[in-house]
Amino acid sequence: MKKFLFAAVAFVALTAFTTLNNIWENDDAHSQIQFTVTHLGVSDVSGTFNDFDVTVKTSKADFSDAVFELSAKTSSIDTRVEARDNHLKSADFFDAEKFPTLNFKSTGITKASKDKYKLTGNLTLHGVTKAVTLDLTYRGTVENPMNKKQTAGFQITGTIKRSDFTIGEKFPALIVSDEVRIKADGEFTQTENK
Repeated sequence: MKKFLFAAVAFVALTAFTTLNNIWENDDAHSQIQFTVTHLGVSDVSGTFNDFDVTVKTSKADFSDAVFELSAKTSSIDTRVEARDNHLKSADFFDAEKFPTLNFKSTGITKASKDKYKLTGNLTLHGVTKAVTLDLTYRGTVENPMNKKQTAGFQITGTIKRSDFTIGEKFPALIVSDEVRIKADGEFTQTENK
C-alpha cells in the first residue's frame, strides 16, 4: 500500500511539474505584430515588425495563468515605403541602431469573460520601460493536421502612447498621432514539456 501511495504521489508531482512548464512558441508564418498611427489627423498608416519571437508559458489548458514574453527587432519595421521605414529606424523615432530590440514580458493576467483577458506587463521600447495593459483573446487550441502538433491562437489589442517612450518627439500629434494602436495575431505551437 505504501509503495502504491508513493508511486501515486510521485506521478502527481511529476505531472504537475510537467504541466507547469508547458512552453509554446509562435509560428512565424501565421503570426504578425501590427501597429497603426493616424497621419495629419485624416488617415491611418499601418506597419509591422517582421522579425520577432514570442514564448508563452502556462500550466492551464485555458491559458488563464499564461506568461507572455516577446522580443522584436526594431530594424524589421515595415510600412511598405522604404524611405519611411528608414526614417522610422533613425534617431528621430526608434533609433534602431542604439535600441535594436523592443521587449514585452507579462506580469499578470486577469479573466474578463470567456476566453478574454486583461494582460498586464512591462514594455521596453526606445530604452524606456513602462507598464501597459492589453486585451487578450484566446482563440482556442487545435491539432495542426500538417505536423500533428497542438496549436493555440491568440489576438492581442491595445493602445500605447509614443510620447511615453520618447519616440518621435520632434513630430507633434497633429502630424503623427501620439496614440499607437497595436494588434498582434499569433499561432503558437507547443514545443516542450519539461
